[in-house]
Amino acid sequence: MTIMRQLLIRENDPTPGVSVATHAREYPRGSRIPVHAHGSHQLVYASRGVMEVSSGQSLWKIPPHFGLWIPARTPHRIRMPEAVSMRTLYLRPAGTRLPLACTVLHIGTFLRELIVEIVRVGRLRMRNRIECALRDLLIAELRCASPVPTGINFPADSRAYRVAQIVMEDPGCPISLKSMCVSAGVSVRTLERTFRREVGTDFECWRRQVRLMKAIEMLVAGCRVKEVAFAVGYRHPGAFVALFRETFGTTPKAWISALEQLG
Repeated sequence: MTIMRQLLIRENDPTPGVSVATHAREYPRGSRIPVHAHGSHQLVYASRGVMEVSSGQSLWKIPPHFGLWIPARTPHRIRMPEAVSMRTLYLRPAGTRLPLACTVLHIGTFLRELIVEIVRVGRLRMRNRIECALRDLLIAELRCASPVPTGINFPADSRAYRVAQIVMEDPGCPISLKSMCVSAGVSVRTLERTFRREVGTDFECWRRQVRLMKAIEMLVAGCRVKEVAFAVGYRHPGAFVALFRETFGTTPKAWISALEQLG
């Protein structure tokens, strides 16, 4: 039996005659779902709480207002740092023409209500005209949903990974890169080469992405811009605002305001 077959779980996949299956569950803080894969495409959404989803060397933080699109047969695991209300949709792969890679999507008001309604229905049958219309509307909304950069890649090298973990645990950590490298038993030069080779970017660009990912989580939770800036390691809020504007083309305050209007 191949590793993929061992990981493949079909329990929640759509049964014959069903185009979309659903799953709703409340998870207490600290819950973990071990690595697995589904034969169907999957939209993972939490109406409450923040999820951490990882696949291979990639990790995404998914706060409310966002969902993670996971293509069929993609091994992944999920951790709940806090209590989570999960709502998951499973779609047959045929005919969806949706992303072939894991993608974080913004879940606006209409799409959120559509997810809730489909979960309430429980499954969308292919021979039911109304349920077919819901399925088509869901796919149209997913195609239009805006991607959000709340993911990072980890290096495979164990020493570089230890440095990455220090930053992940505290994005605002004041410890110098040299000190982190010493504790991990690697030189700064070797670390930089490892990140460029295994992650595709230099360490500082990677750390900025981690900070941005944490900042998005805090902004969605209602934290003030100044509070967020200090928490992710910026002594001056202006530097954080500049990074945010460079990534999103707008300020954190304007971005979260637009997000609230949409969601």
